[in-house]
Amino acid sequence: MKMNPLTLAALALFVTACGFASSEEIGAVDTVFKFIGPDHKIVVEAYDDPKVTGVTCYVSRAKTGGIKGALGLAEDKAEASIACRQTGVISFGGKPLDQQEEMYSERISLVFKKLRVVRMVDAKRNTLVYLTYSDRLIEGSPQNSVTAVPVPAGTVIPVAK
Repeated sequence: MKMNPLTLAALALFVTACGFASSEEIGAVDTVFKFIGPDHKIVVEAYDDPKVTGVTCYVSRAKTGGIKGALGLAEDKAEASIACRQTGVISFGGKPLDQQEEMYSERISLVFKKLRVVRMVDAKRNTLVYLTYSDRLIEGSPQNSVTAVPVPAGTVIPVAK
């Protein structure tokens, strides 16, 4: 069976996207009532680290409602907060981690703005550090949030050289 190049590109993009963490909405609270369309809200989502079993990050962020929000045309606020915790036995699947790696990114505007979660390794303190921020093609935001997960003594974080 022969596939056209566009179908192959779409399939490759899908497979690549599957390698990143996916979110699970834990809950949401309304912040502004909108007569037409969904309300503005704050959502809390859980992200299991795809390369570190036993670590989950919880990100809270604003989600714009109204007509633009319902149609996917709204630009969400840059503010986000993150808390990562050990939720099971921490293991690394035998593969070394990069010193710094994007764990997750999600579009928060139609084209230009993304929410990102980056994992960093603090090998000296045997700790995983997670940073969330948003960026924009032209001008990003300095607003960010950071959290850390200490890895139990005796478990060494494998870091790629």
